[in-house]
Amino acid sequence: MTASGHAPVLLDEALAALAPINHGVYVDATFGGGGYTRAVLGAANCAVYAFDRDPTAIARARDWAGAYGGRLTLVNRPFAEIEEALGELGVDAVNGVVFDLGVSSMQLDEAERGFSFMREGPLSMRMDGGKPDAADVVNGADARDLAAIFKVYGEEKKAGRIARAIVAARAGEPITTTTRLAGIISQASPARPGERIHPATRVFQALRIFVNNELGQLARALVAAERLLAPAGRLVVVTFHSLEDRIVKRFLTDRSGAAARPSRHAPAAQSIEATFKLLNAKPQTPRGEETDANPRARSSKLRAAIRTGAAASDFDFASLPPRLDPLKSLAAWR
Repeated sequence: MTASGHAPVLLDEALAALAPINHGVYVDATFGGGGYTRAVLGAANCAVYAFDRDPTAIARARDWAGAYGGRLTLVNRPFAEIEEALGELGVDAVNGVVFDLGVSSMQLDEAERGFSFMREGPLSMRMDGGKPDAADVVNGADARDLAAIFKVYGEEKKAGRIARAIVAARAGEPITTTTRLAGIISQASPARPGERIHPATRVFQALRIFVNNELGQLARALVAAERLLAPAGRLVVVTFHSLEDRIVKRFLTDRSGAAARPSRHAPAAQSIEATFKLLNAKPQTPRGEETDANPRARSSKLRAAIRTGAAASDFDFASLPPRLDPLKSLAAWR
């Protein structure tokens, strides 16, 4: 566990897959509490560029970053911008990129950030503290658009019912706190006896993903990592839910040439030289002792690949995330 109280998930497995080398250059695309960054810097005499769009995470690290003698550079930018940001810093190639996706324990623990339905706080969920935030979406979107967000980004089966309940509730007074929203969701879709997942879990996930454009950011970052990684460089991604994992799996499957062979009756597809070699055919999952100590680790999966010497080719990153129907009531925001 880091000094911030955040426990990095699959840390040993991620470090083994990244295999830091002396004088290498690495990107921690999701800095958070700095657990991965500290491990990489401790494993080799290398440099790390640590990205986080959350200014609070960057500010926390300034107290200890200097202990690494200039080997750590903190960058307060979204990971979708790693290529542009590194270019501005004079870096055009790296030996490894690691992602630890999702919301951090620190963000969940800070009620004022509005990520958790378990703590009373303003309904925000923006990792950078910006706008539009979750309250803007909840109070400004129509029922159809809310249902689309909950269904696609939260895989919520009762999306329509919950969306209608939110629209009805906000007619009397705007929904501005996490606990009020959670209460509305719980009334619209009560937990079944013995159900372990809180009724608000999927809706809060969907709102967080939507207002931070997390899946679009991930797709852009994967394509950028392919361009940045030097031959034999390594890409390591830890995901926490199926939407993230599907994007990573599809990207690596496509770029490694591991996609299913087409039918012999189908027209021949143009051959594309593989830009990655998969380290594991199946994702790694945490050991039992880790999930016992850190329940957050239960749903995590690690996928990793090694960059080949093939040139990066055009890839339509917009095709990776699941697509929402046009959001009429939010058209001005997206």
